[in-house]
Amino acid sequence: MTAAWLLGIDIGGTFTDVVAVERKSNALRTGKVLSDPSDPMSALVAACESVNLKLDDIHDIVHGTTMATNAIVEGRLPPIALVATEGFAEALDIGRQNRRELYKMEVTPRPEPLVPRRLRIEARERIDAQGDVITELTEAEIERLTREIAALGVEAVAISLLHSYLNGEHETRLGAALCRVVPHIALSHQLNPEPREYERTNATAMNAALMPLIARYLDRLVGKIGSLTALHMFHSAGGMASAASIASRPLALALSGPAAGVAAAAAVARQLELPSVISFDMGGTTTDVSVIVDGKVQIDSNQRIAGYPIRQMMVSIETIGAGGGSIARRDGKAVRVGPDSAGAAPGPACYGLGGTQPTVADANILLGYIDPRRRLGGSVRLDVGKAATAFEPLAAAFGTSIHETALGVRRVANANMARALRRVTIEHGIDARSCSLLAFGGAGPMHAVSLAREFGISKIIVPRFSSAFSAFGCLTAEMSYAEQRPLHMNKSRWSAESLQDSLGRMRDRLSEPLIKAGCPADTLQARAAGLLRYAGQSDTVEVPLDAPYDLAVVDAAFKAAHERLFGFATDEDWEVDTIRVTVSAPPMHHADSVETDGTGGKAEPRMVRKCWFEGGVERDTPCFDRNLLPRDWRCEGPAIIEDSWSTIVVDPGATVWVGPFEHLHIAAEGC
Repeated sequence: MTAAWLLGIDIGGTFTDVVAVERKSNALRTGKVLSDPSDPMSALVAACESVNLKLDDIHDIVHGTTMATNAIVEGRLPPIALVATEGFAEALDIGRQNRRELYKMEVTPRPEPLVPRRLRIEARERIDAQGDVITELTEAEIERLTREIAALGVEAVAISLLHSYLNGEHETRLGAALCRVVPHIALSHQLNPEPREYERTNATAMNAALMPLIARYLDRLVGKIGSLTALHMFHSAGGMASAASIASRPLALALSGPAAGVAAAAAVARQLELPSVISFDMGGTTTDVSVIVDGKVQIDSNQRIAGYPIRQMMVSIETIGAGGGSIARRDGKAVRVGPDSAGAAPGPACYGLGGTQPTVADANILLGYIDPRRRLGGSVRLDVGKAATAFEPLAAAFGTSIHETALGVRRVANANMARALRRVTIEHGIDARSCSLLAFGGAGPMHAVSLAREFGISKIIVPRFSSAFSAFGCLTAEMSYAEQRPLHMNKSRWSAESLQDSLGRMRDRLSEPLIKAGCPADTLQARAAGLLRYAGQSDTVEVPLDAPYDLAVVDAAFKAAHERLFGFATDEDWEVDTIRVTVSAPPMHHADSVETDGTGGKAEPRMVRKCWFEGGVERDTPCFDRNLLPRDWRCEGPAIIEDSWSTIVVDPGATVWVGPFEHLHIAAEGC
């Protein structure tokens, strides 16, 4: 039998989500299983079994993962060596003098350098700021460096030589020689061709450290699924790439899972023609928030993970440690929620898997939002008694009832998430009150209405497949490759021909792996953008660059963007600091084409149960099965809407209805 299924899978810290679509019939299956941090491969197999598929049935797998993120955050990176230009081995120690918290008296400690001093080697060579060779890298010097690296016994080496972004010859020659003694080599001019020495060296070192981990995982994965199933990895810039290309650039997976959810949210924003959307992904371990403008994912190349700067093109996401498994505890006279999580093992107390500390999920089941008789996904049996036991010490500490304590924990979690919303919208110059809140993840729809009210957002959308939305994003993603390079072009010396030449060479280079993967050249789409700034300004503004690259058009676009972000624009000279190009192939599957069964059914609630809402009010609340809601269904809150893995809470005063494409729409304050 010919394999006919497309599989999108997102392996997170607590759950593994899967969405499968049959290529010809568009039949769809969704599932969710608990992740196994010690053996991600078992989660993949269990996820396939949850949708009644074998690996032989699958033609393509698109895989999002938090493996790279977790390795960085948890400090599980293996030791590597660094080769730097003589006199510049201390770049990782020196770093930057800027403070992350400007008004905080205590300076936040900087993370330890990724490469200790004993594993850094200096190369006698030098290239100047124009890309010209000052000190040649001799064959004798290459042999010396090779011997010293071999003696260190490391699996990976990062090579970051001065000004290699202008001339990568020395790095290329040295990398070719070191391949004889070390299996994994990362070259800075390939990974991060920019002049920022500290950031470029740091990104190259982190990429090198991830290479052994990700290479072993991909080898196991390819061996498991076999040669007849194509494997694609979802990368941090919002698309997918081949496993082979990711093996040499694993840093591209740093925001893999969260980026897939944002990509799916952007597809919904385009479907519904929403101008401004905040994607709100609340899972078991973290909450990820991002802004989507005019259906486009916002890309940032100046982000941090675990305190380390990452100069890579990534979806702009604000991540906080607030999820369904976030642990609540007393902190003086207040309650603190997160960032530590019960995770998948032992999980929240209500899962009955050994967890004993109170979590956000336990608060939600105590408030009546989750049916304690349900088996989530048919496998996880809930225990409200264990949730109550976990909350008793916290309630006793504050002299409140268990329900009041649960409401307090929920409020604190919502306040944490509101701060993330505030940061991400302010950074993009957007008034959050004008946005729609698109809530997904296992816990996102449970908190969406109360969070929207706290922030002044009136419209909420809960997309179909909301509990496995990141996996759905993997499934509907474009295969794409992206690159950015410095190009210092002043407004007064504008050259459309020079710009076209630079962008054309980048486009051709990025098209190569797509064509090799079998994508017809005439189906590829290229998007270009420039990062512009006024002379002497630190921050840049992204502006689309479209042929014929007319100066007046670019000038107007820059001023409009600068006005939106910073509140002003002038006629001063500006310059193009960096150019970006993304080349993509059409997605293997389109969100609009997926067939579901939720096109009609009963509008009656399947049950009514007691739920607690803000103000300590207990209300009789009807509970509906989402899969049975008819297209024209509408309901006033309070209401609970459930599917196999997630719960949507419609607070009193809100209104919910089934909208186009079977997404649920909620008016936070009613209609």
